[in-house]
Amino acid sequence: MMDPRLLYSVRDDVLATLNNHRPVLIHQLDGFVDAGQSGRLFTANLLEQLDHEVLADFDHDQLHDYRSRRPAMLFDTNQWKSYADLHLRLYRVVDDQGEVFLLLTGPEPDVQWERFAEAVMELIDQLDVRLTLSVHGIPMAVPHTRPVTLTAHATDAELVKGYRSWIDRVEVPASFTGLLEFRLGQRDRKAMGLAAHVPHYLSQAAFPAAALSLTRSLNQATGLAVPLEPLEKASVTNLADIAAEMAGSSEVQELVASLEEQYDRLQAAGADPVPSADEIAAEFERFLAEQDKHDDS
Repeated sequence: MMDPRLLYSVRDDVLATLNNHRPVLIHQLDGFVDAGQSGRLFTANLLEQLDHEVLADFDHDQLHDYRSRRPAMLFDTNQWKSYADLHLRLYRVVDDQGEVFLLLTGPEPDVQWERFAEAVMELIDQLDVRLTLSVHGIPMAVPHTRPVTLTAHATDAELVKGYRSWIDRVEVPASFTGLLEFRLGQRDRKAMGLAAHVPHYLSQAAFPAAALSLTRSLNQATGLAVPLEPLEKASVTNLADIAAEMAGSSEVQELVASLEEQYDRLQAAGADPVPSADEIAAEFERFLAEQDKHDDS
């Protein structure tokens, strides 16, 4: 393996401000399953609402397959006007209570996963990170009219105490965030992930309620104070828009009513209001296929 340290550059002035901190590291990378744009909305809210600065830049040019995921360019009349630069960065962020934490965000690497994982783990050791946590959304056969549930997972069962276990065992396509958590567990480092359950019929659209649920759970799990109000407002508006669209479609109304009945029946019986492992795996595969078609277009 090539030296992982050659994948990133650290800003020493920002690094110096982290002395005597044991920060939480949140990672949210675009490119894998993120139903309802849950992780993306979570990160956008965090960066819009909180003070932050770049701590480290990764050499994303080594990690991205440009022919698989082509950045957008704007052509106007007879000139190229812009190019959507890609950035994979580690930010130093300060929450509403003055607590310092870290955010790793950008496109998920297409190649060199193990080398990138080593680079991130080196930074975790150097910065004395106390907990690493991922966020994203997964498609589920649940209605948008009920509270957003979550799947929590961790390298240490104590970290997910109090979270209900929704899924027993399922095989799904790998992600870098999953690999990072797995490798951290092999090194006895504390890491966990939160996956919001997004109604499958909304998985390709923005669903702020899922990002709101992720943010609330993050605050509870870490003690951080990430603002909720912008996501609360966006969620109310989004749910009203969904209700208006549903009013014009009896087919969607029937689908939601069926999911509500299933959800409520299973909740009353103390069972899991989510599909089986096989159905979850199939839903992942469908979501990825639809996402690939969207990216190609």
